[in-house]
Amino acid sequence: MSHTNLLGIGDDTAILQPPAHSELLLATDMLMEGAHFTFPPATPELAGRKALAVNLSDIAAMGGSPHSALVSLALPRSRGSKFAKSVMQGIMELAAEFQTQLAGGDTNSWDGPLVINVAIIGTADQSHSIKRSGAQPGDWIFVTGALGGSLESHHLTFQPRVREAVALMETVTIKSMIDVSDGLASDLQHILAESDVGAVIQSKQVPISPRVSSELTDAERLQKALSDGEDFELLFTVSAEQGQRLRDQNPLSIPLTHIGEITAGQGALLQQTDGSTTPLDNTGWKHQL
Repeated sequence: MSHTNLLGIGDDTAILQPPAHSELLLATDMLMEGAHFTFPPATPELAGRKALAVNLSDIAAMGGSPHSALVSLALPRSRGSKFAKSVMQGIMELAAEFQTQLAGGDTNSWDGPLVINVAIIGTADQSHSIKRSGAQPGDWIFVTGALGGSLESHHLTFQPRVREAVALMETVTIKSMIDVSDGLASDLQHILAESDVGAVIQSKQVPISPRVSSELTDAERLQKALSDGEDFELLFTVSAEQGQRLRDQNPLSIPLTHIGEITAGQGALLQQTDGSTTPLDNTGWKHQL
């Protein structure tokens, strides 16, 4: 599904014509040098890439298809035009990969650090966008890929799971979904709160990324996977019957792990290998003013 671009860059606004029987998905993220990336290890291209990638991940989490993006830059005067072109190159290369049109934006220069704001537009079949509020007791909880250790460099190079979301939707009915941006322990809470349910997560099933140091204890490695954030994997729920289908035959080219179940209670529990449970503390990234 896609929009028709009736008018792109060159006028006061872009004009889009959404297809019939579709919903528009809108998201925006502002990334700031010193908070979301630093130079080094980031390059200008990777900073630009990440700014679009986090928005693509939001579209994936809603089960949508990206279409257009608006990009606004606050560029440091001291770094010159080559730096600005490199930032845009990172954005444009990822936009081309995911068939996302750059429909406009704004550029300014100042004496401060680099700031990038991307606003993205996507579409989903009407009444088929996936929300956080659809989880039900008995649902199985899945996560794509592996978690933890993203803050070294993976947060700059992660692959938005747009294609994976499409493949999953073609295979099963996803009840609820979110992208893991703040950490599994934190982002799961958003699903539970919106759906008014609880969850039990199996500690031994949480997929820990090889990026997490092997020199840490098992408990420390698990904690990194639960709370590091910026993995941008998909966390979602399906019925037990359809969960069994996913576990038996993964439709993706990346790992897909059943990590727990939705319960009728409140809050999240972490079940240890000996069967004991402890509260799953909300230890991920906290957004503060």
